[in-house]
Amino acid sequence: MTRGIATALGFGAVLLWAVLALLTTQAQGIPPLQLLALCFAIGGGASLLLRPRAWRTWRQPWRVWALGVGGLFGYHLLYVLSLRMAPPVEASLIAYLWPLLIVLMSATVQRLRWFHIAGALLGLAGAVLVVSGGRFEVFAPSAGHGVALAAAFVWSGYSVLSRRVAEVPTEIVGGFCVAAAVLSALAHLALEAWVWPDAGGWLAIAGLGLGPLGAAFFLWDIGCKRGDLAVLGAASYAAPLLSTLVLVAAGLADASWVLGAACALITGGAVLAAQDLLRRG
Repeated sequence: MTRGIATALGFGAVLLWAVLALLTTQAQGIPPLQLLALCFAIGGGASLLLRPRAWRTWRQPWRVWALGVGGLFGYHLLYVLSLRMAPPVEASLIAYLWPLLIVLMSATVQRLRWFHIAGALLGLAGAVLVVSGGRFEVFAPSAGHGVALAAAFVWSGYSVLSRRVAEVPTEIVGGFCVAAAVLSALAHLALEAWVWPDAGGWLAIAGLGLGPLGAAFFLWDIGCKRGDLAVLGAASYAAPLLSTLVLVAAGLADASWVLGAACALITGGAVLAAQDLLRRG
């Protein structure tokens, strides 16, 4: 598999994350940790149905499991907690530093060029526009903001360190999902009360488990292990933009100049960061 194809597959995860907000709105009222437990279980279970013998790849050193489960469960747990402890917009802005951190950290596993950093910064500016809605306010740091920053470091660290275990088959991600489902269920029992989803809620949960919180992790694993991390990081800023565009198409959000400007910044940043790949193509 070429680096370009692996990077494209990794970006497939970003495309799946674009429907995360829409499906989550359809599962309104479901406690976040309960939602994560159900979605992770569906993602892991579906992978075993498609590849019944995939569990044989799960015999890996504890470090591999710590990285994978820590990345999937750790990031989502910290992100959920940050939304409870700080204003959601502010927490989301800080958590969305992970694409930039991936670009910067990628220097430890591949050559980093100026246009990778410039592209990531343009993407960050676009993401700030999308998440903030163009309204900029200075906020006082709090513990919730620190938790959001920790979430950003966990996901970026997981993504970059995956390159160092590139020999581990991607099928093990199913095992990560199963373990994350168990941990999410335990956290749910400790912090939340069970809410029984209605028919629409179950459909949304199934969609989340099969897509943004399922197949996306397998595609992301391929991109991180074999693709261009710097390009993938810069292009990941498309996730909040595409997510908002999906909400606009569904009539749940309004189009504005902010979206247009964000689109230009994020697209321009991704193209700039991908100079090497585009030239090779």
